Amino acid sequence: MPSHKNRILLAGAGTGKTTLIIDAALSDPAKRILITTYTDENTEQIRSYFVERCGYVPQNVTVLPWFSFLLHEGVRPYQTHMTAGPRIRTIDFASIPNRYAPKAEVESFYLVGGDRIYRDRVSDFICECTRRSNGAVIRRLQRIYDCVFIDEFQDLAGYDLDIVESLLRSPISVMAVGDPRQATFSTNRNPKNKQFKRSNIHSWIQKMEKYGICAVAEVTECHRANQAICDFADALYPLLPKSVSRNERETGHDGVFLISELEVHDYYDRHRPVVLRWDKRAKTMGLPARNMGATKGRTFDRVLIFPTKPMREYLSTKDLSKAGDISKLYVAVTRARFSVTFVIP
Repeated sequence: MPSHKNRILLAGAGTGKTTLIIDAALSDPAKRILITTYTDENTEQIRSYFVERCGYVPQNVTVLPWFSFLLHEGVRPYQTHMTAGPRIRTIDFASIPNRYAPKAEVESFYLVGGDRIYRDRVSDFICECTRRSNGAVIRRLQRIYDCVFIDEFQDLAGYDLDIVESLLRSPISVMAVGDPRQATFSTNRNPKNKQFKRSNIHSWIQKMEKYGICAVAEVTECHRANQAICDFADALYPLLPKSVSRNERETGHDGVFLISELEVHDYYDRHRPVVLRWDKRAKTMGLPARNMGATKGRTFDRVLIFPTKPMREYLSTKDLSKAGDISKLYVAVTRARFSVTFVIP
C-alpha cells in the first residue's frame, strides 16, 4: 500500500477490522488518539478489546461514539458562530426536522426547543460552523488529536462524509476501517451525499483516493468463516474482492445448507445453532432468535437463518435483484465459523 498519513481499509467480515485499529492505536503511545464508531455497542467492544490487551484503555486514547464526538468536539465549541441561544445540550434522535424551515433560520432548521439539535442535521451544523469560523472547528481538533481512527466507516452518511473529508485534508492522521457489504445502518437520513449511502460508500472512497488525500487497501483474509461460507457471501457482492478463509478446521458439518421446516427442531437439537431472523415479526417455530442486523460484529459457530421471501427467492434463482436487503443477508451469513443453514418452507 502506498505510504500516506491517511488510510482507508476495506475489510470484509471476519478479517479483524477492530483489531487493526487497536493494533495501530497501541503502536505509538506518544500520539493523542481518538477512536470513534457509530454504535454504542461497537464503542463498548473497542473499550473491551483494550481491556483484554492492556487491562485498561490507554491514557492517550479517547474512545467516543460518533454522535458524542460530533456534539462535544464539533457542535458545542463553536456554536456561537451559528446561534446566540443557550448551550446545545443534546441530540434529538426522535424528532423529524422541519423541512419547510429555511436554512438561514438556525433555531428552526437545526434546533428543537433551542437546546437540542436534530440528529439528521448535526453534521450539517458542524460543516456550517466550520465555514463561518474559517476552519476553526478542524483547527481545534488538530490541537487535540494527532490521529483519528474511525471504525465501521460504512455507517457514515450525509454531511458526515464532508467532515471526514475535512479531516483527511487536515494535518491529522486518519485511519478508517469498514466494509461496504455490512452497511446495515446509516448515521442519518440527510440527502447530502445520498449517492454514496450504505454500500455505495465504496464510490466515495475511490473519489478520495483520486483526490490523493488517502491510500486505500483491501483486507481479504477471513479468520472467522470457512471458505464455503466466504464463497457464498462473496457472491452477494461480485464486484468486490474475494475473501480467502484462514479457518481450515473441519467439524463434520461445514458449509452452507438448506433444510425444510420439518427438519428444524431435530437440526436445532443436534447442532445448537444461533437462530437469526429479520425482526421480531418473523416466525421461528418457537426457537429463540436474534435479529440479523443486530448481530454485526458477533461470531458464532453455526447459524440457522429464517430467510425473508426475497432471500428465499435469491436462494432459488441466484438473482441478486430479487434478494432484498443484501447487506443484512451478508451480515447474517458471515457470523458463522462452520455452518450456515437456511430454513425453506
